[in-house]
Amino acid sequence: MESIWTPGSRRRREQPVVAVRPNDDAPVPDGRWPASIPAVAQVLRHGIDLAPGVTFLVGENGSGKSTIVEGIAIAYGLSPEGGSRQARHRTRATESPLSDWLRLQRGIGANRWGFFLRAETMHSFYTYLEENPSTGGADVPFHEMSHGESFLALLESRFDEPGFYCLDEPEAALSFQSTLALIAVLQRIADEGGQVLCAIHSPVLAALPGARILEVGEWGIREAAWDDLELVAHWRSFLDDPNRYLRHLLA
Repeated sequence: MESIWTPGSRRRREQPVVAVRPNDDAPVPDGRWPASIPAVAQVLRHGIDLAPGVTFLVGENGSGKSTIVEGIAIAYGLSPEGGSRQARHRTRATESPLSDWLRLQRGIGANRWGFFLRAETMHSFYTYLEENPSTGGADVPFHEMSHGESFLALLESRFDEPGFYCLDEPEAALSFQSTLALIAVLQRIADEGGQVLCAIHSPVLAALPGARILEVGEWGIREAAWDDLELVAHWRSFLDDPNRYLRHLLA
């Protein structure tokens, strides 16, 4: 099986991550987690080529999208619990060993800046910034903001130059309007030559024009159009007639 996507352009050569490949000592996919997840197994067998701009991984809980984003982020040198390459904060190690099994093909002359945003560890990251003023985050009162407000403030203060941005379900903290604001941020990053890899459940985010969508599930990883996503079909069906779902759930 060939890699998922292989464009050729000057922009591709200069992007932070051109491709992700399994190391020579990566295990053969078997029944042990996380290699037992079909999407992870596909990456371990064939690797994955990353597009310039924005790539979304879309799938159900447990499909492996967050595990893949986490593994690639750590392999890039980003903090496992969120932050940049310089962030050094830890609570409890829960990451999978996937990053140890991957090697990254980096773009020629690409900006090495990067940031990993993961919703469940942002509280500890804000504390890390407060306790380490030299990181440049002490002037933003993240802990005094609502969850969504702090996310938007983080986007404004950290997503400010081209680089490699990994996001794990960023819409978890955001309202509809704030999700639209995130779309604008992602588009700006892409326009300025940055690269985004983002795991989502949001059909709103997935609608970003020009974004590449990879649908993750029991089949592994497959490229998909927004209109063909199971996620979009389910939301359309629910919003068209909520009782179609609720009468079975609440009976």
